[in-house]
Amino acid sequence: MSDQNFKSDFLRTLQARGYIHQITHPAELDAAAASGVVTGYIGFDATAPSLHVGSLIQIMMLRRLQQAGGKPIVLMGGGTTKVGDPTGKDASRPQLTDETIQSNIATIKTVFEKFLTFGDGPTDAVMVDNDAWLSGYGYIQFLREYGTHFTINRMLAFDSVKLRLEREQPMTFLEFNYMLMQSVDFLELNRARGCTLQMGGSDQWGNIVSGVDLVRRVDQKAAFGLTTPLLTTASGGKMGKTAQGAVWLNAEQLSPYDYWQFWRNVDDADVGKFLRLFTDTPLDEIDRLEALDGAAINDAKKALADAATTMLHGADAAATARTAAEGAFERGTLSADLPTVELAADEVIGAMIAAVTTKAGLTASNGEARRLAQGGGLRLNDEAITDGARLIEASDVNADGVLKLAAGKKKIVLVRPI
Repeated sequence: MSDQNFKSDFLRTLQARGYIHQITHPAELDAAAASGVVTGYIGFDATAPSLHVGSLIQIMMLRRLQQAGGKPIVLMGGGTTKVGDPTGKDASRPQLTDETIQSNIATIKTVFEKFLTFGDGPTDAVMVDNDAWLSGYGYIQFLREYGTHFTINRMLAFDSVKLRLEREQPMTFLEFNYMLMQSVDFLELNRARGCTLQMGGSDQWGNIVSGVDLVRRVDQKAAFGLTTPLLTTASGGKMGKTAQGAVWLNAEQLSPYDYWQFWRNVDDADVGKFLRLFTDTPLDEIDRLEALDGAAINDAKKALADAATTMLHGADAAATARTAAEGAFERGTLSADLPTVELAADEVIGAMIAAVTTKAGLTASNGEARRLAQGGGLRLNDEAITDGARLIEASDVNADGVLKLAAGKKKIVLVRPI
């Protein structure tokens, strides 16, 4: 979105830090944010026990709203998770039980408490579950009240539907209703909590616009939508997706060490952008860090990793992760805080290093491990191993009962034979 001279702290901050892609009524929203408390929400479906770093930009948007004097609502999709958001998907999501959905919501909530201040005050965050109203509707009642406000013609034109059909992938009628349900969420939050702003990623634009239109058409009240750009890395990859899988926000799914390492290893070209989006680092300091080049850019990456990890896991966890990483990669020392994998002794001693490397999760296959070794990227106890068929010996295990495997310059794991 082209630069605009916003008056409100909220939109000025979002613009300066690179959050804004589209806004439905920018002048009206700016005036509302400049003159009082804006209540805004973002919805999160509970399809897993943790959100991953791909959702972090949305969490940070709610944080920016609260920092600017607005009131954030975290809308958990206890109801919509039963349907599944078809946006960007080629297949229907597996259906989860009510118990699994509620269990996921309980663990996800712990992450939001790190980024937002919850409470009963005028700008305190609240968490709401859309199952509270969606499950109460009868089918006929829902259709009579809201079905007349949506045309099939318009729904087919939105990317969430159109792209699935263009790829000739089936879309169930259950999923087709998702847009209606998300729009009703906005109407319910507007009526019950005075919520006037729905935010989300650019892929949610169609759903958000539908909700804005529903509020304005049915109740003739102010309603606004705002989306963030599709976030990709400098290499063109999807943010938060790595060869090892999703970068989870809950420590039970991903250790603080691995989280720190994710940020430490971002592309040089992404450091400034990620500092603006994912940390509270002042903009002038980001400008300084972003200008570093050569080996000095690593200091900026460590600053990013420190700030992002502190926000999620706390300063102590960030410091511990940094110490462990610097010791392992820069000084060759070991730390109990490094990722450790326990394998049966007979899977390690006498086994090919390529197989152990794969079982430890450093490579996806033995073939990849052998190629890594041939290219000089595989190390055992800090010594380069060029033959993937080299057998692990009992003497490779140190006095602490572990051996140290490294793939390239960025991935280390301790293997403990048991």
